Amino acid sequence: MSGFLKLLLRNRLAALGGVVITGIVALALVTPLLPLQPPDVTNTAERFARPFSPGHLLGTDNLGRDLLSRLLLGTRLSLAVGTVAALGAAVTGSAIGIVAGYFGGRTDNVIMRLIDMLMAFPYILLALAIVAALGPGLVNALIAVAAVNVPFFARNIRGLTVGLAGREFIDAARLSGLGHTRIILSELLPNVLPVIVIGISTTVGWMILETAGLSFLGLGSQPPQADLGSMLGEARAALITAPHSSVVPGIMIFLIVMSINLLGDGVRDALDPRLKSGALSRPRAATRVAREHVPEVPQQGVLDLQNLETQFHVGRRVYRAVNDVSLHVKPGECLGIIGESGSGKSVTALSVMGLVASPPGVITGGAVRHDGTDLLSLRPGDLRARRGAKVAYIFQDPLATLHPLFTIGDQLIEAIRSHRALPKAQARARALEMLEAVRIPNPESRLENYPHEMSGGMRQRVGIAMAMINEPEVIIADEPTTALDVTVQAQILSLLDELRRERGLAILFITHDFGVVAQLCDRVAVMYAGRIVEEGPTMQILDAPAHPYTKRLIACVPELGGGRRTLAAIPGLPPVVDKLPEGCAFAPRCAKAQEACRRGEIALEGAAPRAVRCLFPEEAPT
Repeated sequence: MSGFLKLLLRNRLAALGGVVITGIVALALVTPLLPLQPPDVTNTAERFARPFSPGHLLGTDNLGRDLLSRLLLGTRLSLAVGTVAALGAAVTGSAIGIVAGYFGGRTDNVIMRLIDMLMAFPYILLALAIVAALGPGLVNALIAVAAVNVPFFARNIRGLTVGLAGREFIDAARLSGLGHTRIILSELLPNVLPVIVIGISTTVGWMILETAGLSFLGLGSQPPQADLGSMLGEARAALITAPHSSVVPGIMIFLIVMSINLLGDGVRDALDPRLKSGALSRPRAATRVAREHVPEVPQQGVLDLQNLETQFHVGRRVYRAVNDVSLHVKPGECLGIIGESGSGKSVTALSVMGLVASPPGVITGGAVRHDGTDLLSLRPGDLRARRGAKVAYIFQDPLATLHPLFTIGDQLIEAIRSHRALPKAQARARALEMLEAVRIPNPESRLENYPHEMSGGMRQRVGIAMAMINEPEVIIADEPTTALDVTVQAQILSLLDELRRERGLAILFITHDFGVVAQLCDRVAVMYAGRIVEEGPTMQILDAPAHPYTKRLIACVPELGGGRRTLAAIPGLPPVVDKLPEGCAFAPRCAKAQEACRRGEIALEGAAPRAVRCLFPEEAPT
């Protein structure tokens, strides 16, 4: 609960809305205890008394009734009616949506066609028709407002339920012998409940406004009973001569609806787990850079990472995802970055071209140099011009990164024409040439395919073709073979190796697999907790790992045909990078750790090209 409140209060508008509506609700609750004038006693001698008149703080209405007492009682009534209407619509609509989505088939068709019929009528006309059929009155207005909002909840919850009903945990519940009612209440309802709560929080203000609208037309509360809408309706005739009688209830309606909507938006965001990572915030065109100084280090390769630091700022917590990382890759060379999940590999790669989402990502130190230019100092437009043209990226899941609504040909052509002023026919010819280069069969017909019409291996080849299409100097490959079977993986690796040797590409290859490293990479850098712990030529590191972490990683790799070596696992878990231990981050999991490992900074030392960040290495790097 405290975490939810922290996320909610981070949204200042939501916090303001919460404060306002809390004050209004508190005032409505204590209204019976306040020494107010009788709300229904008329006094024509004091009709339309101005605000701050003796005995009438907000003045009087057309019948001389005290506006303050009627306002507070009307607010109390409007809040109650709007809340009950929202709950009624949510319960009824959600129940309908869950039943339709869970049972599907004919049940779903019948229920949803009825819902479609309701939605075919303008909701305000439907509400008027319901009130006309039932007769004027506040209860009937409540029923009408709830009824016209049932389809909103039914369609939303039905769509969510359809996706859940086919999931494995529902199948498991059926196989365990649970009945439909039990599955709906214990399996489906807890999963859709946050969406229902969000729906209520974002619609209750609108329902209060709808109820007030019906009362304004004389179809809601009836005299002498007052709610905000009826007060506004009674005062409309005197809008010019006594504007305060309309302004007072109008301001209260505005404050209630606006504060509830602001609070509802905040509740919606706070219940979404993506808010914790900043994913709901609008990202910048490039990662925010907040460096105190830029290191002046001679460039060693076509791409150099110099003392790079990337952090994620989430509230008061600072996650040091990349911590003082220095790497370089030369033309025609493949540098592998390997480590456990969460070690900082992908964030390092994304930082190169400013692709880390901001907020919450921030580059707080270091430089990324390409051809002598610090990419982190470029304006977003200049950086965008280099993306894909000079430094290209192959993403891990092409199905998620290729646009599902455009053909492969359209996307390849767009990638070309974003950087070169080519006619569409020439761009298409270039796209066809690249599909042939990555050995896609029938490339002419594949240009017209959508991503979902291709296999995983074919989509990955398209991703490679898109990265290669503008002949970049550097390619960053972020685990491009993880989701592929071994046969397709071998083909992709062979293709990348062939392309780099033919075209002199520099490749930064991110992977979990030492087998891939051995096959493709000239050098390898091992990352742990955002830092490089060992670096050197691939075969030297594989044959004689110096850091205990590297040795334990290699020991986790199965040995084909052996069967005698114990397949070891590394004990414990990587540290959370907002609470890194002092000294060596691997010390809590290392069998060789000593007291010195837990004190002070441990530098990356060794004679080029080997380096290791360890006080007691397995073997001294040479």
